[in-house]
Amino acid sequence: MSDVPEACKTKEVEDSAPEPEEQSGDSSDDGEASGESEMDFLRNLFSKTLGISGEKVLDELTLEGVARYIQSGACKNIICMVGAGISTSAGIPDFRSPETGLYANLQKYNLPYPEAIFQIDYFKKHPEPFFALARELYPGLFKPTVCHYFIKLLKDKGLLKRCYSQNIDTLERVAGLESEDLIEAHGTFYSSHCVSFMCRSEYSMDWMKVKIFSDDIPKCEKCNSLVKPDIVFFGENLPKRFFTSMAMDFPRCDLLIIMGTSLQVQPFAALVGRVSKSCPRLLINLEKAGGVSPHNFPWWRLLNARSFRDVAHISTCDDGCLALADLLGWKAELEEMVKREHEKIDSKAKEEQANQSAVATGKAETGKAETGKTKAE
Repeated sequence: MSDVPEACKTKEVEDSAPEPEEQSGDSSDDGEASGESEMDFLRNLFSKTLGISGEKVLDELTLEGVARYIQSGACKNIICMVGAGISTSAGIPDFRSPETGLYANLQKYNLPYPEAIFQIDYFKKHPEPFFALARELYPGLFKPTVCHYFIKLLKDKGLLKRCYSQNIDTLERVAGLESEDLIEAHGTFYSSHCVSFMCRSEYSMDWMKVKIFSDDIPKCEKCNSLVKPDIVFFGENLPKRFFTSMAMDFPRCDLLIIMGTSLQVQPFAALVGRVSKSCPRLLINLEKAGGVSPHNFPWWRLLNARSFRDVAHISTCDDGCLALADLLGWKAELEEMVKREHEKIDSKAKEEQANQSAVATGKAETGKAETGKTKAE
């Protein structure tokens, strides 16, 4: 889960962009050269105006070009920026898809408007809808996707600098990323705190899970105020670590991989401009994404002939990661990792279920024994 607005539609902008006029059949070579020079001038002007000029690193603006760059040895610090799109194949809905998105299916909670469920002021007055939703989408009910494990594989290869995530589903952690590997920009269910500024007592994920699944509204054991998972609601600040890590990580980034996000939510979306002017940026998403620059020009507009570092691979995140892993010679390793880790998760779930059944059976037998003893007496 993450707060990911509907992806921006860039096609209409692209279709409306003026194309260079065709040269007539009797145009001179000088005229054609002049036209090319004018296009080069415009490209350079756009690049300088948008602050994206820099050294060309990729030999080709394709997934193959990105793979060759990773294999070259020059790419040592990869940053991943991810959103809700990397978790949809796990069964977790994104936010704004018209029919399947989370906001489209919140009518049962009688909200004044869908976003209210994640607004801190509304939560403090009406916490019930949020905790009802949390029960449906609670971490532990879903398994990481191919995309999550691809990021883990980058870590295992010594290439992952950091993963910046908008998601609160903790699937990056389940896949094997540690706290030091992750910046959970919009917070996490991993920990919880009392909402009272005078208290701020901390509670574990296990404590919160017991409360949520027992239909209790979590209350602080010290001051009786509400306890909220450490996810960032509208009206709250992003974690301090987001800003301190951003300043250190992005200037060192060799490759930025953006997956499953429409790049509309700020300040997360602005991270794409934090890498150096020559750093390649790969988008793996169902559609082109990206907001606009301060000059009101979509940065992802500079694709193909207008760009020297931006690559868009339009597909699901899982398919895109499998395709890149294949080009890198990692596909079999990735598929084996997914199979092995999913089997571990399934085995653990069965073990927990068996333990719960045994406990329930034990309680039932104890109850029967006590009943029989009472009758005998």
